[in-house]
Amino acid sequence: RATLCACHPECRIAHPIVKCTYCRTEFQQESKTNTICKKCAQNVKLYGTPKPCQYCNIIAAFIGNKCQRCTNSEKKYGPPHSCEQCKQQCAFDRKDDRKKVDGKLLCWLCTLSYKRVLQKTKEQCKHLSSSSRASLQEKEQYSRLSSGSHYNSQKTLSTSSIQNEIPKKKAKFDAISANGDSFSPDLALDSPGTDHFVIIAQLKEEVATLKKMLHQKDQMILEKEKKITELKADLQYQESQMRAKMNQMEKTHKEVMEQLQAKNRELLKQAAALSKGKKPEKSGAITSP
Repeated sequence: RATLCACHPECRIAHPIVKCTYCRTEFQQESKTNTICKKCAQNVKLYGTPKPCQYCNIIAAFIGNKCQRCTNSEKKYGPPHSCEQCKQQCAFDRKDDRKKVDGKLLCWLCTLSYKRVLQKTKEQCKHLSSSSRASLQEKEQYSRLSSGSHYNSQKTLSTSSIQNEIPKKKAKFDAISANGDSFSPDLALDSPGTDHFVIIAQLKEEVATLKKMLHQKDQMILEKEKKITELKADLQYQESQMRAKMNQMEKTHKEVMEQLQAKNRELLKQAAALSKGKKPEKSGAITSP
């Protein structure tokens, strides 16, 4: 089978980059039904369905109560600390400020989210700078065109052509700004635009964090519902066992009572027979003298 190429557009469409349902790492999806990475698929075959990690709450604890990532980090860096973003006890201090994200101690998921937002911000700023350079080049073309037409003998024709060209370009910039695909040259050169991108990036980061917390709450609710279902099943089992035990005890008690009643009747018969046997002996003893 041919090797998948993540850089080719057709390959990216047919096999997009998705996140694993369990460990949340990115991998290239080979089919639409494939939602977990190869490593997790192999672990599912070996150890079964994973449980949520007690530190990061990622459903990747195949062995014990911790995922492999948290287990390795705990062995290497010690117990986890509170993440400054999601406030969960799942950030490991590497004792190196250079490895922190903007000086923040973040967990693995928050680090990926933060870096992803920064990368998108850089790409947007790069697109913004390229659009500003293009607009400056167009301005230079306008200036060269106007200066060349100034020394031309046909001043009227060149002036009218420039006047006809400028509204077209202006209409083009207005249409682009209305569609939201790019910014005008004046706005592109202003520094507040970059600040807007930073604010948007921060908002996106907060939304991603809230989505993560919502997912974690959903996982906690699912776990609690699963626990409630298990407790209900255990209660029903205990009730059935108790009912069967009571029925058995009732049956045993009934059998013992029947045995005692039969024995009592037998004893009553024996007592009656003994009393009848003693009466003739007494009457015979009286008539003999």
